[in-house]
Amino acid sequence: MANIAVIGAGTWGMALARMLVNSGSEVTVWSAVPEEIDLMKMERRQKNLPGVALPESISYTKSIEEACRGREMLVFAVPSVFVRSTAKTAAPYIEPETVIVDVAKGIEAGSLKTMTEVIADEIGGLNPLAALSGPTHAEEVAADLPTTIVSASEDEAAARRVQEVFSNSVMRVYTNTDVKGVEICGALKNVIALACGVSAGLGFGDNTKAALMTRGLAEMTRLGVKMGCRQETFAGLAGMGDLIVTATSRHSRNNRCGFLIGQGMKPADAVKEVGMVVEGINAIPAAVELGRKYGVEMPIVAAADEVVNRGCDPREAVTKLMNRDYKPETGT
Repeated sequence: MANIAVIGAGTWGMALARMLVNSGSEVTVWSAVPEEIDLMKMERRQKNLPGVALPESISYTKSIEEACRGREMLVFAVPSVFVRSTAKTAAPYIEPETVIVDVAKGIEAGSLKTMTEVIADEIGGLNPLAALSGPTHAEEVAADLPTTIVSASEDEAAARRVQEVFSNSVMRVYTNTDVKGVEICGALKNVIALACGVSAGLGFGDNTKAALMTRGLAEMTRLGVKMGCRQETFAGLAGMGDLIVTATSRHSRNNRCGFLIGQGMKPADAVKEVGMVVEGINAIPAAVELGRKYGVEMPIVAAADEVVNRGCDPREAVTKLMNRDYKPETGT
């Protein structure tokens, strides 16, 4: 069906590699950590996907050149903080017709660029680029549980090709040309999910979680519209859909990390306890800066920043949120 390399061997990269192979594509996986490649080649498992057997037809390589040469698609599945360095390393070997599919969710601190913008910086902007995002926990995709996702690209032919390759009986793929909107959703929903986890860790209930999710989605939408994104994107799979699953699921690293912080653990220790990348933590500085840059008040994002980066007690942050000036629901 397609000749694909997955760049990154974490849970999401390997869940997708497994799914793509089972759908008939030829898949090679690359990791910057040689030990990961050795383990998966030998044991056919990903350490953070217990009980999931990886198909023997997945190929593995420790050479980024081998991973990139002659591929129809490259799937960037490394954590957001490593997207730029990985793209820079891969750039000399990426052929112009290769479609780049980013599945990392984040905004680069400092530059405030989305992940497809970061990749374009490093590879010269000639390749078709797509962002693949939506309510898709790796653990459930690896178990063949039905889900939906969005293939977003300004190149509609590339978006449709990604749709064709990734669609199967357990994953339904929609297309969208609002790439920035889809990527802003993917990054900011992690921050709101982190806040929902803190709320649960404090012992608050479903009412609080619903309020945080609803008002958090309003913050995301206001910012996105100011940035030129389409409002409807935030009500779709990449926005509301992904926020629901990330803020409520037992599989969510962001939710789990927030829960530990709410129970009194220091943020750095909570990340260590989770044992995997917590993208909501990484996204907070850029989210705060984007709010400042576009003049959008984002009180929940600001509260998360106070708790995670400035030592504020979570209960004090909640009190500040509850005691803000009265506003209409459509306001900030």
